[in-house]
Amino acid sequence: MKPLVSVIIPIYNAEPYLKETLDSVLCSTYRPIEVVMVDDGSRDNSLAIAQKYCAEHPECHILSQANQGVSAARNNAIKHAKGTYILPVDADDKIGSTYIQKAVEILEKHPEVRIVGCRAWMFGDVDKEWILPKFSHSLLARKNMIPATALYRKTDWERCGGYCETDIFREDWDFWLSIMELGGTFHKIDEILFYYRITKGSRRTLAKSKKKFIVDAINRRHPEYLKKHLGGPLHYHRSWSKFINLFRSEKTIGEYKHWQEGDIIFSNRNILRKYQNTICKQFARPNILRSIIYGWFAASKACRSYEYAQKLGDLTPMPIAYKEVRYAGILRDSWYVCQHSDCTHTFNELISNATFPKRAQILESIGRFTAALHKKGVLHQDYSGGNILFNEDGSRIQVIDLNRIRFKKYIPIEVGLKNFERLNIDKQALTIMGHAYAKVMGVDPEYAVEYIITHRWKKHIKKGITNLYE
Repeated sequence: MKPLVSVIIPIYNAEPYLKETLDSVLCSTYRPIEVVMVDDGSRDNSLAIAQKYCAEHPECHILSQANQGVSAARNNAIKHAKGTYILPVDADDKIGSTYIQKAVEILEKHPEVRIVGCRAWMFGDVDKEWILPKFSHSLLARKNMIPATALYRKTDWERCGGYCETDIFREDWDFWLSIMELGGTFHKIDEILFYYRITKGSRRTLAKSKKKFIVDAINRRHPEYLKKHLGGPLHYHRSWSKFINLFRSEKTIGEYKHWQEGDIIFSNRNILRKYQNTICKQFARPNILRSIIYGWFAASKACRSYEYAQKLGDLTPMPIAYKEVRYAGILRDSWYVCQHSDCTHTFNELISNATFPKRAQILESIGRFTAALHKKGVLHQDYSGGNILFNEDGSRIQVIDLNRIRFKKYIPIEVGLKNFERLNIDKQALTIMGHAYAKVMGVDPEYAVEYIITHRWKKHIKKGITNLYE
């Protein structure tokens, strides 16, 4: 018995072309097939056309969803598909009558082949063959030469997690890379059996303006494939990627693979990503002078963060790994990864919030914690509101952003008191922390508080935001 082929057709405002597409699929010489359509929130008459075909052709089925994009529509259709093989067809394109038959024969005979495509003809605003280069893994790592309408196994779709629904515009290229990461190759039928419609608003035309976005997404999602076939990441000058990567070196300390994955929880100069129970900090690229310094003469911020975290122990979230990327020895990119802390609050939440639960208790704990750091010879030179974490009652406190920490044999009391300068909070809070700090350090509490309040951070004083209200 021949295997069932599921033809997947996402539909969005395709009224002018949908009949042509469906007729071309239903004229296929291969059976059995099913046609699984997903209307992706169309505002025209597309759904009615699809429903009419379903009423007239038992092979046709229609699903509906709110508009979510082509990747989500394809994934939804494939979830409901019953076929061994999947052939995506966009709702404005056409296929030749023997395409499915010839493609199935190849996949049935050659298990090493993951994807089967064919030569293609562009029609609509143009009328010519779509000349695509010969397949190779190194070329696929730089550009796509496999049309979206190609046959593959449903089990491969399951194994690679389907079409990505977040990195848009080149979801077909991204998906082919995911399948090729499973191993195997691509076969191209030497016959024009796919007809690709070109219009001014086609997604292929729109994707050309999203080059940086697309390259960043491919690098984020397929680092191992790119490293294997290009020697490193894809660059914006894509054809030069392999040559540029000859000068690239990568150093990783610790075990971690998800450098570009997860939700972005902070993005300014640096980028923080949360992936499962880890936090990955991607440091901003240094200027050329600092790149040379970090490349040849000094430890990078990522390296310092990792090594300092090891020294601090449970005073900071547990370090996991760091990575540095250099070109010709000069530092370009670096990352540091640690466990996600169970201290879920930052000192910033205490500022201008006199009703924060157990505020005084927490402030006392932070004062004692600061003294404990200084007694151990730990001076955090960026001891600011976002870098102090605490739990619900202040019984556990940790510091982050470690690359500017200094380890000293002895910290003079005035240096320790001045370390509070960036904690831009009200006088009452500073008094509570100052008293707690002084008690641990064995100094006069009034002197400690006066010193802390007097030596505010110059930037806060200049901007008039010292928060020293009564």
